[in-house]
Amino acid sequence: MRRRYESTMKNLLSVSDLPDSDLPGVVARALEFATGKREPSLDGRIVGTYFRKTSTRTRTAFTAGALRLSAQVIAYGPEDLQLATGETAEDTALVLSGMVDVLVARTAGSTEELHAFAAQGRMPVINAMSAAEHPTQALTDLSTMHEHFGRIEDLRVLYVGEGNNTATALALALSRYPGVRLELRTPPGYGLPADYLARASANARRSGAEVSERHDMDDLPPGFDVVYTTRWQTTGTSKPDPDWRTVFAPFQVSAKLWETSPAATFMHDLPAHRGEEVTADVLDGPVSIAFRQAEHKMFSAMAALEWCLA
Repeated sequence: MRRRYESTMKNLLSVSDLPDSDLPGVVARALEFATGKREPSLDGRIVGTYFRKTSTRTRTAFTAGALRLSAQVIAYGPEDLQLATGETAEDTALVLSGMVDVLVARTAGSTEELHAFAAQGRMPVINAMSAAEHPTQALTDLSTMHEHFGRIEDLRVLYVGEGNNTATALALALSRYPGVRLELRTPPGYGLPADYLARASANARRSGAEVSERHDMDDLPPGFDVVYTTRWQTTGTSKPDPDWRTVFAPFQVSAKLWETSPAATFMHDLPAHRGEEVTADVLDGPVSIAFRQAEHKMFSAMAALEWCLA
């Protein structure tokens, strides 16, 4: 019989794993770290990082963040664990849970493997990006918005581009803040998965937010606070339609969007491809906080690690 352990430790496989009572506190903690606060809150802890796919920001954020909190880090690449030779995720995690205090994992595949890692019950698992959702990116986005605007409530956010893992996490997160209006403009056939849109809409009904999605760029309302996009070719994925770039072309973020939202701030989860999802003058111009947003990856990683190990 497989061993299971009783534990008060918490997994972060989805934004939905953060209760409404905890989400503002995690964001507030990230903001404290953004001011330069550093303390040994994870002294004596060991953080495992397992990345099967490429990562610049998330992997560095969790490694640097753990070290800044006085934890030690063990890094595993795609071929380092016996998963590569056929060991099950359940068995691997059961072994690691006796040696490592938390596992940060990027599979870029389904969340089923992450749930298999978490089944052992005593080592928290943090989703560092799956095909369906990128929850720590959403925490990054929330703390960045809060730092820039002084609030998240009542913000008007326009998301332009594919309904990918960043978009699903953003929708699940922003829909929990009163007065937020999130408008998603996604290419036909590349919208948010129906279950994620339904979950975000349910959050919005409970909180007093608003979430809507259209598959064109017509009749955009004015006055957005944030224009957000992601790169068209999401990490670890490919598109079956050989003509997909033609479908995506109308959804490029350019300076034209600022004609009706002149005070809007631009955000991007990076990496960016200038000339594809966003023009260079927007990404590198004065409206962009994308690279400050990238710094918030570490602050949010620190807050997520503390939350899971509290």
